[in-house]
Amino acid sequence: MSLNVTQKLIKDHLVEGEMTPGTEIGLKIDQTLTQDATGTMVMLELEAMGIERAKTEASAQYVDHNLIQEDSKNPDDHLFLESAANRFGLYFSRPGNGVSHPVHMQRLAKPGKTLLGSDSHTCANGCMGMLAMGAGGIDVAMAIAGEPFYVKMPKVWGVKVTGKMPDWVSAKDAILEMLKRHGVKGGVNHIFEYYGPGLENLTAMDRHVIANMGAELGATGTVFPSDDETKRFLKLQGREEDWIELKADEGATYDVHDELDLSSLGPMVAKPSSPGNVVPVEEVEGESIYQSYIGSSANPGYRDFAIASKIVEGRHIEDGVSFDLNPTSRQMLIDLSQEGHIANFLQAGGRLHQAGCNGCIGMGQAPATGRNSLRTTPRNFPGRSGTKEDSVFLCSPETAAVSALHGKIMDPRKAGFDYPSVQELDQPTVDTRLLDEPLPFEEAKQVDLVKGPNVASIPEMDELPDQLEVPILLKMGDDISTDEILAGGARVLPYRSNLPEISKFTFEIVDDSYYDRAMDIRDQGGHAVVAGANYGQGSSREHAALAPKYLGLRVAIVKDFARIHWQNLANFGVLPLTFTNESDLDELDQGDVLVFRDLRNTIKQSNQVEAEVKDKGKTITLEHALSERQVEIMQMGGLINWVKNRLED
Repeated sequence: MSLNVTQKLIKDHLVEGEMTPGTEIGLKIDQTLTQDATGTMVMLELEAMGIERAKTEASAQYVDHNLIQEDSKNPDDHLFLESAANRFGLYFSRPGNGVSHPVHMQRLAKPGKTLLGSDSHTCANGCMGMLAMGAGGIDVAMAIAGEPFYVKMPKVWGVKVTGKMPDWVSAKDAILEMLKRHGVKGGVNHIFEYYGPGLENLTAMDRHVIANMGAELGATGTVFPSDDETKRFLKLQGREEDWIELKADEGATYDVHDELDLSSLGPMVAKPSSPGNVVPVEEVEGESIYQSYIGSSANPGYRDFAIASKIVEGRHIEDGVSFDLNPTSRQMLIDLSQEGHIANFLQAGGRLHQAGCNGCIGMGQAPATGRNSLRTTPRNFPGRSGTKEDSVFLCSPETAAVSALHGKIMDPRKAGFDYPSVQELDQPTVDTRLLDEPLPFEEAKQVDLVKGPNVASIPEMDELPDQLEVPILLKMGDDISTDEILAGGARVLPYRSNLPEISKFTFEIVDDSYYDRAMDIRDQGGHAVVAGANYGQGSSREHAALAPKYLGLRVAIVKDFARIHWQNLANFGVLPLTFTNESDLDELDQGDVLVFRDLRNTIKQSNQVEAEVKDKGKTITLEHALSERQVEIMQMGGLINWVKNRLED
């Protein structure tokens, strides 16, 4: 049987289940990735489960999100993460070394391997011929402990790539075109696999750009073949021995078909406030901008910065524009400096920031109130930038740089000068001195976890009750993101290792009274929330499940869920249900009380659950998509309790 690349990767790592789309499968995980906004919880989970040593081929803990040190909380957590990496046998990437996804690609990614990360953009490493997926932190903790990762077998969406991108168009425009076609939920339960003759015109880092924003399509992952370009990239990184060829068999088929003609693309822009709100740049030309931002995991490569540098070389940005440069790795920052690109940026009026996620996650570079920000970042969900009522547009480095020169969004093809020529470096910097290798086991066993005053252990989770009577505390619409459930940014993320504190920010973007109302009834049986379609899109942060759970959330009822958030809710004992009849959402009001009876037995015996709407004389039918394994986890109150029980046995 002829297999595509995705099927080969899954077949080689399948330990449970069958490769039938929609059924649960268990996959062996070779590598894991954690970052500091999610990794602190992962390390606490490893401690709670009593794990001795990482059982993966390579696991890495990166510090790239919480870099601002306005007080002791972030540096204390950096020390905790370093001690945990040493204790559990992980690589440790120190602050300033760079964003996890490009650094992992440079230093650890291997074709043919699986990678699971507690960051939704882990899928970026699919550019290397890997099966790379984002997940909640506890799933990553389980993978570190040697357990399979469970996911619904996805369909494979084949995208035949042809042609070559014209001048002033780059890989960001290619993935924005895909988002224009399919939106932010079009790829749910699919893996996108790119193939075809046009791949020879996409560098490894171009592929990274496209794979990274596969998360914005809602996809389980994005896969590229491992070919001569992959080999070239690894050779430049001094890792040619890690290369294997991995291509689709002749005659391989796909569940869904698409075609992307690179030569037909033009510059694209995603308007506020969704990565799926994509239009050709001509439709927003002339919009004034306060900020133009280059960088992030969505455009992390040398070329992405070098092309912008060449565009502004010898020129100056428009007055009133903040031109923000966010280098994505220390290696690349060194190269940009040596090649004169940093000088170009500074002479043009640019503002240089440290290598890290920075403004992409709302950690600095927040735009002014009521002003437009033009960014090469992957997301523009409401409030993600750090400004509550923000107006963020997404674009390519070419569009961002040309627009910075004019103070308004411009079609870069109208720049008035020739498209600059930028060549990839023949000998990029390779420097691993801020990526510490795992300690030997005997030495690691002697390491004590360094816990500052902001690190709090995970509270005990109680089992699922048989009877529930819960009020609907919040009713929401479609496309509620995890940024809206629990914001990122400099105010919030320093508390990511302190659940009682971070829970105070829960749903504040949607309803700033939620926390107080939840606390008032927390000890009275908890509450429910209801919402529309694509609930929980965006970041993989499990705090968006943990914090509501801590505040008493028992049931989330929506039209449909984003994959990672659905799994996070199930992992922490919040029952994720969908409407059998979607019109029932319109019949429910905030404040209605839902009554569930014989719940533990019902979810075990059937995928349908009935809920009485108290005082309305109405009963609604709901559905769950939990596997037998997940039902057991749900009944026990979450994955941590389930693991503890197994270890005790």
